[in-house]
Amino acid sequence: MFWEEVHHIDQLVTLEINSWDSPITDPIWQFFSDKLVWAPMYAAIIALLIWKLGWKKGLLVLAGALLTFVFCDQFSNLIKHAVERIRPLHDEFMVSNGLNILEKGGGYSFFSAHSANSFGLAFSTFLGMKLCLRDSGSSITPKWLKAYGAWMFFWATMVAVSRIFVGKHYLGDVIAGIIVGSLAGIAFAYLASYIVQRTR
Repeated sequence: MFWEEVHHIDQLVTLEINSWDSPITDPIWQFFSDKLVWAPMYAAIIALLIWKLGWKKGLLVLAGALLTFVFCDQFSNLIKHAVERIRPLHDEFMVSNGLNILEKGGGYSFFSAHSANSFGLAFSTFLGMKLCLRDSGSSITPKWLKAYGAWMFFWATMVAVSRIFVGKHYLGDVIAGIIVGSLAGIAFAYLASYIVQRTR
């Protein structure tokens, strides 16, 4: 009974947010929701890691980011099949109440792997670089890293929110994904930093 009430509240809040659609913003949400269009950004992140940290530290932070991706994807699949929450676009209540659907897709909804992966990447790379620079004796966060962090967390937020607007996730899915991805990204950033210290 309790979880049914929580689910219904999640449905209503998701419908409210999803209703803020418009012909102007819909393409923006589809753009942020598309994984493939961000391939050049991923390549730029790899180049930035190597440029600013050097090969050894850069590759270790990159390894932390990749482990974050793998963990978030696999954990998301595990939880999705355990919970079996139907996606909003397949939920009769959501569709009958005007859910705006911009993407098709199957599978289950809880939790959002997009949200987890985007925040995991933001935390693992930003914090990973910050920790490595601190270990090198730099106590002040450089402006370029602050700018990088601002962009990455803006991008991660837009990716996460886009999942509601395209009709593939509830707000609860997105929040859970953000939490899981953030914790995983932080953990693997500290792991990368620890290995850097141990291998100096």
